[in-house]
Amino acid sequence: MCGRYATTVDPALLAVELDAIDETSGPGGAREPAENYNVAPTDPVLAVVSRHSHEHPDDTPTRRIRRMRWGLIPPWTKAAAPSSSGEASGNVSRPAKGAPLFNARADTAATKPAFRTALKTKRALVPMDGWYEWLTEPAAKGKAVKVPYFMTPTDGSRMYAAGLWSVWRDRDADGPPLLSVTILTTDSVGALQSIHDRMPLILTPDRWQSWLDPDADAPDDLLDPIDEAVAAGIEIRRVSDEVNSVRNDGPELIAPVGAPGSAVGEQITLL
Repeated sequence: MCGRYATTVDPALLAVELDAIDETSGPGGAREPAENYNVAPTDPVLAVVSRHSHEHPDDTPTRRIRRMRWGLIPPWTKAAAPSSSGEASGNVSRPAKGAPLFNARADTAATKPAFRTALKTKRALVPMDGWYEWLTEPAAKGKAVKVPYFMTPTDGSRMYAAGLWSVWRDRDADGPPLLSVTILTTDSVGALQSIHDRMPLILTPDRWQSWLDPDADAPDDLLDPIDEAVAAGIEIRRVSDEVNSVRNDGPELIAPVGAPGSAVGEQITLL
């Protein structure tokens, strides 16, 4: 499972690194902050896609950096009913509430109505510095507590999780489309299993081209659990319970902390 993660890369820098087009600017060139150490479902997130040009649909697809809502909204989702004042919230069309599709199982996405079309034609990469999970551990006086851990590359590099994306439009309004994305999860590998039985499906650079290709189905092996060699480069780090609240943000959330009564930060490296 992946219900919270951290990302700090600027989309302009990401576009340079991936030889992509940065399409994240809002009206008037406005940009949202690049850093978010406590990304939660429904937050706007960065996603890398590969698409043909509208003007030249026969050209080679180009990588593009887009900002999307985390939590996939299938295109057939109905629009929300107008508010009691007769207007949509903020005068903007919005989809009706449904299941929070921020994760999709890699092994069943091809059979699920909400994901199977996206798996064929709309695949993405979601950049992240690492992701959080909570492990229930015993505490004083017999009360169990949920302790947060942060999984991140030991070398400080960035990871890219496999994602599926969608375009939602209100058929009865002329507002802009809403882009949304979900992160695929797979069976955990190695010591990661001690934290949770599921983890994001991390794709290495040699797999990006096949995964993003909008003109071909993704090879089945791209949906397999990650290789143990990849897992060996992921550190499991105990972090502050300040991350428990989505209101908190900042680099202190991913800093290692010690167990109660310990003076040394606790971390586990997969071997």
